[in-house]
Amino acid sequence: MRSRGGGARGVRITDVAAAAGVAAMTVSRVINTPERVAAATAARVRAAIAELGYVPNLLAGGLSSRRSRMIAAIVPTIAHPMFAALVDSFTDALREAGYQVMLSISGYAPGREDALVRALLGRRPDGLLLTGTEHSPATRQIVAEAGVPVVEIFDAGTPIDMLVGFDHAEIGAAVAEYFLAQGHRQFAVFAAGDMRALARRRGFAERVARAGCVLVGDPVLPAPSTIIAGREALRALLPALGERTALFCSSDLLAFGAIVEARAHGLGVPERLAVCGFGNFELGAASDPPFTTVTVEAARIGEIAAEMLLARLRPGAGRAPGAGAVRIPFGIRARASS
Repeated sequence: MRSRGGGARGVRITDVAAAAGVAAMTVSRVINTPERVAAATAARVRAAIAELGYVPNLLAGGLSSRRSRMIAAIVPTIAHPMFAALVDSFTDALREAGYQVMLSISGYAPGREDALVRALLGRRPDGLLLTGTEHSPATRQIVAEAGVPVVEIFDAGTPIDMLVGFDHAEIGAAVAEYFLAQGHRQFAVFAAGDMRALARRRGFAERVARAGCVLVGDPVLPAPSTIIAGREALRALLPALGERTALFCSSDLLAFGAIVEARAHGLGVPERLAVCGFGNFELGAASDPPFTTVTVEAARIGEIAAEMLLARLRPGAGRAPGAGAVRIPFGIRARASS
């Protein structure tokens, strides 16, 4: 039987307090504002909660304190290792501070973010994480009316509130510069059809054009990226390949697919086809040959995003917008494919 106080099997907050040798108010603080409780005391209270099987009524606590202890987060996918690492670090940092994360997956279809933002904000989270800086007017209006701290990730630009990410067009240009320094004059780029991948494609193509070089192919592929899409794109590009082509792929999955297809047709990598991916997935190092890729500290993005939100949620921090934008560095990890 569950008590009115929210405890499992009739366990009340006063039972936890007695077991831990503290006041009921201290138990409440450990649940709702753990930063206000000494670490040793909080550990003792959490041990009593675990031993007794107490389940606090977080909804009631949230209504009385105007805090839900929940953060809503929207990312396009967690199948992508970069987003998986980001979500893990973001969730871990918030959990340590006494918050839980409501995670929703938006995919890449237009319009899905609007419905998700509306649904999640209806649960009255204390903060919100969004992917990218390009949102519909409807999403921007909903977020503005909610009045909660917002951190955007994985992008550059002008934030709604706070931002931690990097410039995707700049990455594309850097990859082109890397290939140019190796003496390449013929190029191709494969990109998925999401906004950030297209920005990498644009940066790459623009730098190639400024160098007066040839871009023999720049197909836009379905999002999210797949290995099969990389194989099919290279198969279609084969007639246009010259003596030596440098290929930038907006994802390591596309890059791996391109290398598999090149080997199937007897094309030497990197002798005929130099390849660079994006994301530094494990398969990049395991590929034959291992391929060059763009590295970004995705886990660090999650950590900083959590730090930004927590700083705004501390007692007395207020709701004034914010902490501005933090740029995360990227690099090119050269391997045998280039």
